[in-house]
Amino acid sequence: MQGIEKIKAAREILKCSIEKSRELGIQINNRCWRLESSGQRLDFLATALRNLACKCTLYKMSGHDFDRAIGPAASVVKIFDVICGLENSLSTDDPSDDILSYLTTLKWMEEALGLLTDNCKLVVSWLETSNCINSSVAESWYVVNVNKCLSILGELQATEERFRAKGGPLMSALDKVEIELGSMVTDIAPDDIQNVQAIIDRLAANHRLDKIMYIYVEVRSSNVRKALEALDLDYLEEISLTEFDSVLRVVPQIDQWAKHLEFAVKYLLDMEHRLCIEVFQKAAFKDKCMDCFAKIAVQSGIHSFIKFGNTITKGKKEAIKMLKLLDMFAALNKLRSDFNRLFSGRACGEIQTQTRDLIKKVVNGICEIFWELSLQVELQMPTSPPMDGNVPRLVIFVIEYCNQLLEDEYWSTLIQVVEIHQGWNQESFEKGLLLNEMRNIIRVLELNLEAWAKAYEDASLSYLFLMNNHWYLCKYMRGTKLGELMGHEWIRGHEEYMEYYETLYLKESWGKLPALLNEEGLVLFPGGRAIDRQLLKKRLKEFTEAFDNMYKRQSNWELCDKGLRWRVSQLVLHVIVPSYSSYLKKYIPSIEFEVDQHIKYTAETLENMITCLFEPKVGKYGNATKCTELSGKLDYSIVANNHLSSTPAAA
Repeated sequence: MQGIEKIKAAREILKCSIEKSRELGIQINNRCWRLESSGQRLDFLATALRNLACKCTLYKMSGHDFDRAIGPAASVVKIFDVICGLENSLSTDDPSDDILSYLTTLKWMEEALGLLTDNCKLVVSWLETSNCINSSVAESWYVVNVNKCLSILGELQATEERFRAKGGPLMSALDKVEIELGSMVTDIAPDDIQNVQAIIDRLAANHRLDKIMYIYVEVRSSNVRKALEALDLDYLEEISLTEFDSVLRVVPQIDQWAKHLEFAVKYLLDMEHRLCIEVFQKAAFKDKCMDCFAKIAVQSGIHSFIKFGNTITKGKKEAIKMLKLLDMFAALNKLRSDFNRLFSGRACGEIQTQTRDLIKKVVNGICEIFWELSLQVELQMPTSPPMDGNVPRLVIFVIEYCNQLLEDEYWSTLIQVVEIHQGWNQESFEKGLLLNEMRNIIRVLELNLEAWAKAYEDASLSYLFLMNNHWYLCKYMRGTKLGELMGHEWIRGHEEYMEYYETLYLKESWGKLPALLNEEGLVLFPGGRAIDRQLLKKRLKEFTEAFDNMYKRQSNWELCDKGLRWRVSQLVLHVIVPSYSSYLKKYIPSIEFEVDQHIKYTAETLENMITCLFEPKVGKYGNATKCTELSGKLDYSIVANNHLSSTPAAA
């Protein structure tokens, strides 16, 4: 089957070759006929002029003008012979074989056509002004022959116009050179630049500069687009956002945008800019150089990158948007010198304007969000705290977010952005303003914690909540940029608050249980060994019920940190187990035959149960660490899993 297909393909190729050969044969025949006709006319012209000159002399006519016409007329014959040879070369030669030789032949053709036209005009002028025509002798044959010569010269004089007409030999040769230009600039090597410049010079000399630019721009911009297609840039046009849409869903695309923009500008467009300068380096083409590059940049899709940036600035005002806008500003600022170098000049004015507008939107967007962060935190105060007493996701987020914002990469960018914004508004810039705003965000967060703690009806849960959060603040801010900003004393203060609320929590909850293991009234007679077993059973029952109720209530509570869970469980064990174990050892012999009925837990059982308290529930970590859309390098999966709304929630 493959052999048959190959034979069919070969047959089609042969058929096409035969058709092309027939067309070429027809063209050659037509050209030969024209050449023969022109040759006959030239022979007649040369003979007629010689005869006219001889007869003018024979009849003693004034032949001065004829004498002057003989030389140029002979040149016309020779020039036309040269033109015919050049026409044959231009029609049969392939420019790709030796472009410089082809361009030389083309230039000779142009010069020969111009010389032919000039000589024909000169001969015609001398013939028309000849005073031989005033003689009565042989007037009839003279006029007839002169008119024939003038007619032939008129046709020859129109040769250049015919060659330059659409479909004419010269135009066809120039079309072939244009095709070769497109081929050469597709994958231009350093050694080819000189040849490309020679082509441009030749085509420009024939008033084809606009066509040169069109070909160059189309080919080179196509190359850039093909290079960018491999990056899958559909997202630049597909993504749309409104003021109600979160940028959270396009975070990966924003990160790609920064990388793709850098690649497009620093590598692709920079190379095109350098190539434009090299190709159009002549002073006559300098303006065209930047026009070409501007069109290449536009057709390559630079506006799509700017459009995507504008789309992101339209998204909902939220903290994650600020981080992404900072990323975008950093990307644009990194390319600032490249933009200024590549897109300078009037030709790139639209790109300059759009880029400036984008930067302005990014800067304004960052500053609007930053100065409202503390207010957004404050607006969460009326929300309900976590039912399990855990650290609110807002607290976790704000701490991580502020730490991330204080990292050198983001902080230096933020300082630069705010300084630019203050300059636009003619306001003085102070770095301390930014630091104070960061501290203010944390202070507002502390006020929120106090308000949330008061929302609990259970005092022990309120204390656990405060203990949880003070532990989180001091542990996860120590050794961080945010911790350094707030200061050692601030962190130490939260440690003391944690210990204080830890004491209150134990006192309000587990600390009440040992009192139920009271020994008063158990011994029936002073100094005796008899025990009031009914009272003992009652007290054990009361303790067990109180423990069960306490355990059941607190089994849904959580502590944010493994270290805190161990610490609290040890404190609870220290409060409960020793007294319970001692109580059992002392009085259990009195009811040794009823142990199974009245002793529900051993000391070891209690220890195991207490140790398992406050563990995070399976699948609930996201609930325990809910953050809000105030998120960035933070855990995006937590944000997405909680389907966050436009304003952060405490729980």
